[in-house]
Amino acid sequence: MVEERIREVFAGAGAEGLLHAVPVGARPPGEVREVAVGADEPVAIASIFKVLLVLEFARQVAAGQLDPRERVRVTAADRLGGWGTAGCADDVELSLRDLAFFAMSVSDNAAADLLLDRVGLDTVRLLAKELGLDRTRIVGGPRDVLESMLAEVGAGDEREFAVRYPSLPDDRKRRMAVLDPLRTNASTPRETSELLRLIWRDKAGSPEACAQVRDLMRRQVFRHRLVSGFPDDVTVAAKTGTLPGLHMETGVVRYPDGGCYAISVFARTRELTAGRPTVDAAIGAAAGIAVDFLRNEGL
Repeated sequence: MVEERIREVFAGAGAEGLLHAVPVGARPPGEVREVAVGADEPVAIASIFKVLLVLEFARQVAAGQLDPRERVRVTAADRLGGWGTAGCADDVELSLRDLAFFAMSVSDNAAADLLLDRVGLDTVRLLAKELGLDRTRIVGGPRDVLESMLAEVGAGDEREFAVRYPSLPDDRKRRMAVLDPLRTNASTPRETSELLRLIWRDKAGSPEACAQVRDLMRRQVFRHRLVSGFPDDVTVAAKTGTLPGLHMETGVVRYPDGGCYAISVFARTRELTAGRPTVDAAIGAAAGIAVDFLRNEGL
C-alpha cells in the first residue's frame, strides 16, 4: 500500500511521518481521492502559520483596509534572529507588502511579527474559523513563541537560551509548549493541505488576495524538502516550518500537464535538532510517492 511505502521512507530516515496529499481541483460529489498517513493528528505548525497570516494581510489589502505601501521600520527591538530582516545588524525600513514577502520567502520572523501586529491576531484566528479549519489554532506570533521558550528554560534572552537549552534533558525539551499542539500554533496535515486547496481555487478570499499568496509561496527560497521529490519540470509553491525535532512543509505542486496537488508533510525525529538532511529528503520522497499514486490511481 502507498501508505506503508511512505512510512518506510520515514523509518529509513529515522523519523515518523504524517502526510496528506489531495488534488487541488473540485471533487465530484462523494469522491474522495487522497493519500493520508496520520492526516488528522494534531501537529505544531511553526512557520506554516505564516500562510494564514499573509492570506489575511492579502485579504485586507484587497478590501482596501490596508495600504500595502505603508512603511514599517524594523529596529533592534523587533529582531528575533533568523533570516531576512530578523538577522540584520541595523534598522531596516520597508513596506507592509515587503514584510509579507520576507515572511514567506525566507520565513523572516521579525517581518511576520510586525505584519501580525498590523493585521491583528484575532482576525487571523477568525479567518481559520471562516475557512472551516476547526482544528487549526493560532495562539500568537513568532515573538510569543520565542518568549514562551525563553521563559521555560529561565533565559533572559536568545544568547542565554542558546547556552541553557543544549544542557536540558531530552524529556524536558519535549515537554516545551512550542512542541505541544495543545499549547502552540497547531493544525493537522489535512487542514493545512485544505487551506492550500482553498487558496489555489480562489475560495479563501478574493481572486486578487489568493493570487498574491500563491505568488509569494512560489518565491520561497528553501528547496530542500518538497522540491527534492519531484522532476525539474514540476513547479512547487510551498512554506516550510522547523522546530527542534520537527521538520515540515506544506505546498502545491503543478505538473506541465496542469495536474495540481496540495501536500502537507510533517516529520518527527528522536533527535531534537533542527538540521537533518536525510529527514528533509524523506519529506520530498514521501510527497513524490503520494502524488505519483494520485496521478496514476485507476490507470
